[in-house]
Amino acid sequence: MKVFIPAGRGAEPLDPANFTGLGTLVRMVGVCENPAINAYTVSFEPGTRTAWHTHTGTQLLLVTAGTCRFQEEGEPVQEATAGSIVSIGPGELHWHGATPDAPATHVALNIEATTDWFEKVTDGQYGG
Repeated sequence: MKVFIPAGRGAEPLDPANFTGLGTLVRMVGVCENPAINAYTVSFEPGTRTAWHTHTGTQLLLVTAGTCRFQEEGEPVQEATAGSIVSIGPGELHWHGATPDAPATHVALNIEATTDWFEKVTDGQYGG
């Protein structure tokens, strides 16, 4: 049995190459070995979001605070409130982050997944 406590791990600023805006990331790598699962607690300031990206495996976003905004390529912008889970399939081009007016936090569970990053989300795309 392993216990991963985010509060005991160092928060790092979001990488400006892959995020627009401010926030923090706490890495919890190696949560599970079979299947391989890595977890990331990501806190987004208002208006902050990821760049477009895909994963080679499934990603689950567990919204823990606020409302997360997200979009799959070709689909409308959606929102999920605290307590919601967003399931993102392998290869789905997408982004996620906070709403324009309030911060949000989610735990991202990457299951057998690595991430490929693409261009940043424009203000127009973010606004829907």
